[in-house]
Amino acid sequence: MIVEVRGLKKVYGSKTGVTAVDGIDLNVADGAIYGLLGPNGAGKTTTISICTTRVLPTAGQVRIAGVDVVAEAPHARQYIGVVPQYNTLDRACTISENIFFHCLFFGFSRPAAKARTAELLEQFHLTERAEAYPAQLSGGLAQRVQIARAISHRPRVLFLDEPSAGLDPQSRIAMWDAVKGLRHQGITVVMTTHYMEEADELCDRVAIIDHGKILVEDTPAALKQSVGAQKVYELHLRDQPGRPELCARLSRIEGVSKAEQTGDGVRVLAHGADGLLSDVVSAASPFGLKDMTITEASLETVFIQLTGRDLRE
Repeated sequence: MIVEVRGLKKVYGSKTGVTAVDGIDLNVADGAIYGLLGPNGAGKTTTISICTTRVLPTAGQVRIAGVDVVAEAPHARQYIGVVPQYNTLDRACTISENIFFHCLFFGFSRPAAKARTAELLEQFHLTERAEAYPAQLSGGLAQRVQIARAISHRPRVLFLDEPSAGLDPQSRIAMWDAVKGLRHQGITVVMTTHYMEEADELCDRVAIIDHGKILVEDTPAALKQSVGAQKVYELHLRDQPGRPELCARLSRIEGVSKAEQTGDGVRVLAHGADGLLSDVVSAASPFGLKDMTITEASLETVFIQLTGRDLRE
């Protein structure tokens, strides 16, 4: 395993004692794209910060390529690339200079740094913007520069913290393509996200994390199958007191695996079945059905089943 995490714990503050990470164990295979999926404040960023030597753990151990990130931090950094949640490009340097100086920092000779910079500018389709400054770039372009800079010293593992936060849909897809391309260079990717579709699209394995603990870990496909449903019906009602009775009625419909109360209605988990939609509408109409949405079972569905709340809460 290229990334090994054992019993990782982080408590902030000697008086308040806020536990951000609470006994996490992780194994990431070499060459994989691994996702930590969870809501804001779940402990994802703290976990990444410890793995990348930026934060010291309260307890536990992290090894990157066999190197202890606490006991041998300078050595571990040779194997690590980091793209933090916020833009950290040097605004006084051009795009080319941001990459070039990063190479020099990691011990490249000037000719080697120049060659590596040119290679990365071409790989990430940035050659035409090489002399531009970070302030002149869109969010998507800036994120590609950050990824290029982070892998310029050829790390074994790239850590991405919320890589598509703030990006428009087109830039997000371009970033996804860039991340997928790293696999062909033998770079393992560990990323945090609270976008379920991002984890589903990119990751070989996903750990769903909340309140500093890993709730479940598997492939995206296996996690979705574990829900035991194909469709999710969100019913919004006028008659709130009638929700318990409606849940009971819906649970008796063939094809419904579960019906549960939500803040303003009822959520139905169901298998595909002929006539199911009309049966659900017929059952809900006497309770003041205002609106209904139907989605495929997703990683967010898994999270809801585990915690009873949405990923974005």
